Amino acid sequence: MHARHGVPQQFRECHIALVGGYVLEGHVPVESIQRLLKEKPAVTGLVVPGMPAGSPGMESPSGRPYDVLTFDRQGRVALYERMQPRFY
Repeated sequence: MHARHGVPQQFRECHIALVGGYVLEGHVPVESIQRLLKEKPAVTGLVVPGMPAGSPGMESPSGRPYDVLTFDRQGRVALYERMQPRFY
């Protein structure tokens, strides 16, 4: 499924979703998804590599800022935004 949707090999995680024509991979925060759907950049989707402490579902007092990246089918990857960790 990951390959079919253009997720680069190094970012294939255990969570994948299709939202508004975009692919979401990993623990992508809702704020990033909302921004993506509003701005509609020319990318395939968003990915949060690994399972960083402090990302959605991985809330932790030891979390650190983590990156949300864009990717496309040509293998280009870029920083979309840096998120602050969540502490719940």
